[in-house]
Amino acid sequence: MGQIVSSYDILPESTDIDLNTVIETIPKVLPEGVKLLETKIQPVAFGLMKVNAGFAIDDSIDTIGTDLENALTSIPGIQNVECVSSTNY
Repeated sequence: MGQIVSSYDILPESTDIDLNTVIETIPKVLPEGVKLLETKIQPVAFGLMKVNAGFAIDDSIDTIGTDLENALTSIPGIQNVECVSSTNY
Protein backbone atom coordinates (compact mmCIF):
# COMPACT_ATOMS: atom_id res chain seq x y z
CA MET A 1 0.00 0.00 0.00
CA GLY A 2 1.41 3.34 -1.03
CA GLN A 3 0.56 6.97 -0.67
CA ILE A 4 0.08 9.60 -3.31
CA VAL A 5 0.29 13.28 -2.44
CA SER A 6 -1.79 15.31 -4.88
CA SER A 7 -2.61 18.96 -5.31
CA TYR A 8 -5.97 20.00 -6.75
CA ASP A 9 -7.31 23.32 -7.96
CA ILE A 10 -10.95 23.73 -6.98
CA LEU A 11 -12.62 26.40 -9.11
CA PRO A 12 -15.88 28.12 -8.12
CA GLU A 13 -18.72 28.94 -10.50
CA SER A 14 -18.41 32.67 -9.80
CA THR A 15 -16.80 35.31 -7.59
CA ASP A 16 -19.92 35.12 -5.37
CA ILE A 17 -18.92 31.73 -3.93
CA ASP A 18 -17.48 31.93 -0.38
CA LEU A 19 -14.24 29.97 -0.64
CA ASN A 20 -13.89 29.74 3.14
CA THR A 21 -17.17 27.81 3.19
CA VAL A 22 -15.78 25.57 0.43
CA ILE A 23 -12.65 24.92 2.53
CA GLU A 24 -14.80 24.06 5.58
CA THR A 25 -16.84 21.62 3.44
CA ILE A 26 -13.89 19.71 1.91
CA PRO A 27 -13.16 17.43 4.93
CA LYS A 28 -16.86 16.52 5.16
CA VAL A 29 -17.06 15.15 1.59
CA LEU A 30 -13.74 13.30 1.32
CA PRO A 31 -13.95 9.60 0.46
CA GLU A 32 -12.38 6.91 2.65
CA GLY A 33 -8.61 6.79 2.08
CA VAL A 34 -8.12 10.53 1.48
CA LYS A 35 -6.72 13.00 4.03
CA LEU A 36 -6.69 16.78 3.60
CA LEU A 37 -3.18 18.16 4.13
CA GLU A 38 -3.54 21.87 3.38
CA THR A 39 -5.64 24.48 1.60
CA LYS A 40 -4.91 27.93 0.27
CA ILE A 41 -6.89 30.50 -1.68
CA GLN A 42 -5.15 31.74 -4.83
CA PRO A 43 -6.05 34.22 -7.61
CA VAL A 44 -7.06 32.90 -11.04
CA ALA A 45 -7.96 35.94 -13.20
CA PHE A 46 -10.29 38.94 -13.30
CA GLY A 47 -11.04 38.81 -9.56
CA LEU A 48 -11.84 35.09 -9.61
CA MET A 49 -10.16 33.07 -6.86
CA LYS A 50 -9.63 29.32 -6.48
CA VAL A 51 -8.89 26.91 -3.67
CA ASN A 52 -5.72 24.87 -4.00
CA ALA A 53 -5.89 21.79 -1.77
CA GLY A 54 -3.30 19.13 -0.98
CA PHE A 55 -4.31 15.57 -0.20
CA ALA A 56 -2.66 12.34 0.97
CA ILE A 57 -4.31 9.52 -0.96
CA ASP A 58 -4.24 5.77 -0.32
CA ASP A 59 -3.38 4.32 -3.73
CA SER A 60 -4.63 0.82 -2.90
CA ILE A 61 -8.18 1.91 -3.83
CA ASP A 62 -8.54 1.70 -7.63
CA THR A 63 -11.24 4.37 -7.98
CA ILE A 64 -9.82 6.81 -5.42
CA GLY A 65 -8.91 9.57 -7.90
CA THR A 66 -12.37 9.57 -9.47
CA ASP A 67 -14.01 9.30 -6.03
CA LEU A 68 -12.06 12.34 -4.81
CA GLU A 69 -12.84 14.43 -7.90
CA ASN A 70 -16.54 13.52 -7.68
CA ALA A 71 -16.59 14.43 -3.98
CA LEU A 72 -14.96 17.83 -4.59
CA THR A 73 -17.24 18.57 -7.55
CA SER A 74 -20.26 17.79 -5.33
CA ILE A 75 -19.50 20.83 -3.13
CA PRO A 76 -22.13 23.53 -3.84
CA GLY A 77 -20.81 26.30 -6.08
CA ILE A 78 -17.88 24.34 -7.49
CA GLN A 79 -17.60 24.37 -11.28
CA ASN A 80 -14.38 22.47 -11.93
CA VAL A 81 -11.73 20.38 -10.16
CA GLU A 82 -8.30 19.76 -11.64
CA CYS A 83 -5.37 17.67 -10.39
CA VAL A 84 -2.33 19.93 -10.83
CA SER A 85 0.36 17.68 -9.34
CA SER A 86 0.74 14.16 -8.03
CA THR A 87 3.69 12.40 -6.36
CA ASN A 88 3.94 8.76 -5.28
CA TYR A 89 5.49 7.91 -1.89
